[in-house]
Amino acid sequence: MNNCILMVEISSAPQLRHTPDNMEVAEMMVMFPGLRADDPPATLRVVGWGKTASEMHANYQVGDRVIIEGRLGMRTVERPEGFKEKRADLTVQRIYRVNGEFNLGNMATPAPAIPSYEPSIPVSTYQQPDPTPVSTYQSAAPTYSQDYDSDDIPF
Repeated sequence: MNNCILMVEISSAPQLRHTPDNMEVAEMMVMFPGLRADDPPATLRVVGWGKTASEMHANYQVGDRVIIEGRLGMRTVERPEGFKEKRADLTVQRIYRVNGEFNLGNMATPAPAIPSYEPSIPVSTYQQPDPTPVSTYQSAAPTYSQDYDSDDIPF
């Protein structure tokens, strides 16, 4: 199974193009925070195909925060310096807009505080129900009446 879910911020607008057989392909770059607070944000190329590609191009832009579900893959890129470099790509299966704020660590402002929870039943009037009696357990394993000596065992 190859399934990856990322919460990211779009860092470059989705670019729509078509394959020779007229299949739509959209590519964009996204970023997410590094592992440590002092690490720079990581970037990842995201690719959508078909209907997903047209949706990405029409509905998403730079700065949007989204949750992307897809398949992670690796590609080899020939560098101008003369060596090959491996890069990760995420092929989008589903994309969801995040309505509201979420904290991307060193990339964004802190998320708003979580609202306080008010229980529907006041704590002072709540009474825990009486425990129910526990039934006794009877084993269904067979019992053996014959005792065996260690000499009777064939190993």
